[in-house]
Amino acid sequence: MSKILVIAEHLHGKLNPATARAVSAAVAVKPEAIDVLVLADNVDAIAAEAASIEGVSRVLTVAKPENAHALAAVLAPQVAKAAAGYSHVFAPSTTFGKDLAPRVAALLSVAQVSDVMSVESPHTFKRPIYAGNAIVTVEANPAHAVVATIRTASWPAAASGANKAPVEAITVDAALPSHTRFVELQQGSSDRPDLQSANKVVSGGRGVGSKENFDIIYKFADKIGAAVGASRAAVDAGYVPNELQVGQTGKIIAPELYMAIGISGAIQHLTGIKDAGTIVAINKDGEAPIFEVADIGLVGDLFKIIPELEAALG
Repeated sequence: MSKILVIAEHLHGKLNPATARAVSAAVAVKPEAIDVLVLADNVDAIAAEAASIEGVSRVLTVAKPENAHALAAVLAPQVAKAAAGYSHVFAPSTTFGKDLAPRVAALLSVAQVSDVMSVESPHTFKRPIYAGNAIVTVEANPAHAVVATIRTASWPAAASGANKAPVEAITVDAALPSHTRFVELQQGSSDRPDLQSANKVVSGGRGVGSKENFDIIYKFADKIGAAVGASRAAVDAGYVPNELQVGQTGKIIAPELYMAIGISGAIQHLTGIKDAGTIVAINKDGEAPIFEVADIGLVGDLFKIIPELEAALG
């Protein structure tokens, strides 16, 4: 029987919702048990959150001062040691997971399976390739542990609140690197919903025209309670910081509503929104590729259409 270890992603003492999505993928394998591994300096609050996720059998904690920051070089040796006896090791396909999982796979001397979007069997998975234009079925060697990153946009978050999995502190005897140290964390702060977990996202592109003009996107997003995103062109032009970038080289998201405003729809951008529920496109170019994937398309000047939509919303 399969036994899965899910690596918890967290920040500032709170569990990232991507962890619950990785648990959903683990449930699809139909394993004997699903354990969540929490590596931090203060583990209690994070472990309590993880223990409430449906499908979790047990939460394992490793509390060390060295784990205060999510440094892959420090965490990977501990994960590799803790993975002994598990058939699978899952991590979310976020920046955290993409940094950590390859190191764990290397330490376990196995190949990594990336961006798992569906589970066909305990060792057979589907994942996107060629910027999401093709889906490939891959089969991992059943004789070895499977280390995989989970494409969070393809999986719903497992429900939380009702489960009460036991929490167990474990000791991991792993040599930690001395050549890696934490310097600082730079991140944007916002009262808006988180881009990767929001149900509604409003994104702006090169067509917005300038950093100052991007205020129209922020204001409209606030009006409907949405997160703000952007195309790579808008980020490269300096309109917004790169943490707002949606697409192949940015964030892969799956909101219920995605509004692409002034975005032409390059294939790299479309890769990031393939799993969105309803896509609304606003662009003055009626031939823009974004209209080929949009459920609703409005051809016109965004600086006229957006104020009209705001007025209609009251």
